[in-house]
Amino acid sequence: MTRRERVLLAAVAVLVAVAGVGRYAGGISSIAAFVLAGAALAGLAWIVSVGVEQVGERFGTPTTSTLQATVGNLPEFFVVLFALNAGDETVAKTAILGSILVNALLVLGVVLIVGALASKGQLMKFSSRLPNDATTLLLVASFIIVLVALVNSSHNIAGRHTETISIVGACAILVVYASWLRQYLRSGGGLAAGDSTRATPRVPIMLSLSLLVVAGIGSAFVSDWFVHALEPTVHKLHISQAFAGLVIVAIAGNAVENVAGIVQAHRGNMDLAISLVKSSVAQIAAFLYPVLVLVSLLTATHLTFQLAPVYVGALIAAAVLVWQITGDGEATPFEGAALISTFIVLATVAAFEH
Repeated sequence: MTRRERVLLAAVAVLVAVAGVGRYAGGISSIAAFVLAGAALAGLAWIVSVGVEQVGERFGTPTTSTLQATVGNLPEFFVVLFALNAGDETVAKTAILGSILVNALLVLGVVLIVGALASKGQLMKFSSRLPNDATTLLLVASFIIVLVALVNSSHNIAGRHTETISIVGACAILVVYASWLRQYLRSGGGLAAGDSTRATPRVPIMLSLSLLVVAGIGSAFVSDWFVHALEPTVHKLHISQAFAGLVIVAIAGNAVENVAGIVQAHRGNMDLAISLVKSSVAQIAAFLYPVLVLVSLLTATHLTFQLAPVYVGALIAAAVLVWQITGDGEATPFEGAALISTFIVLATVAAFEH
């Protein structure tokens, strides 16, 4: 581990400690507590990214991106779980949706711009296999979400069984995801021979695993502090719950993908950069969301696939836009800018949702 990383590790530990004091000792405003918890959550996400990168460098791109998406999504899992237990269904649903859209539009857009500018002729090239697979998984999840929305809008008998339909849908999506994951890992992620990025690990395997365990446990505690300070902060700043979940919570919870994908694109590791972002999109839509639907049966508020019509439309439009831009395995700065501008418009809509 480099000296810089050791310093950052110590800084994150101090930040988490200060955030904990702000949560339990009191004496600071809810806004300050919220900012501290958000910063601590992002810091823990960085620790996860370091640990996953070092573990993953021993196995190649497919395993690295899958592992990073899995562990990197722990903050979102805990934030949504605590929000559901607190009865904040709007924040929980928009946080999941925001995690999908932040990665698929904002983060992917930045990755494409950085990767294209770092490429010859400002044309970023990558394997199209994973982007197409991720879009398929996103569309499968979107199909169930659209179906639930149509059932509820028709006011027929099926509309009374949204929770049951969501449970069946969650199980079906998880089966599809497991089938895809097995194929993805066995096929090498659709990369050509020699494209699977590996480097010499600089951190011992036991230390890397310890970082993952500690950061994972820390994420559970800090997510609770984050959600606890969220409600009063939203009221004080007059922010809509939809904007808080779709933008603030989603960006803080996806700090791993925000940083890791951009860094890899800047380094010229285009396949790994795309894999980190698209693996997260696929996993949130086809694994995290369904799992939370099932786990929420144990919480105070049950999660379903029912979303507001505006977000159902945004999800479908995002899936089509991402497929159109990344399906050919090439991207330009213009296409990255298109994704980012789309997210900005969506965030503006969420700011006026109450």
